[in-house]
Parts: sequence; C-alpha cells; structure tokens
Amino acid sequence: MKAQEYVKSLRGKNAGALGEELLALRKEQFNLRMQLATGQGGKTHLAREVRKNIARLKTILAQQVKAS
Repeated sequence: MKAQEYVKSLRGKNAGALGEELLALRKEQFNLRMQLATGQGGKTHLAREVRKNIARLKTILAQQVKAS
C-alpha cells in the first residue's frame, strides 16, 4: 500500500482502532528486528517501512488529540 493510501485509511479510524494498529506495527517491528538479529531477515527494507508507518500513525494520533 502506498503511503498516501495508508494515511487516508488511518484518518478514517478512531483513536481505539489507531491504538490497535500501533500495537500491531510494534509487534511486527519487534519480529523483524529479531529476524535480522538471528540472520533470518531476507527483506531488510520492511523494517524501514514499518518504522515510517509507526511515525505516520503517531502523527495522526497527535493531530486527533490536538483537534479535540
């Protein structure tokens, strides 16, 4: 999914759903980090994508808090 599409999908969610999404991304980030540490990580670009998606999600959460 492209970044703009991902942001649009995040903006349509409420704070609870965004929290669940953040938790899922953190778990994925942890799993990718463990794969890289054990030498099983073949797709190293995924770690960067997940990190950027976490930042996007946190930005949208902060904007929602500021707006309300």
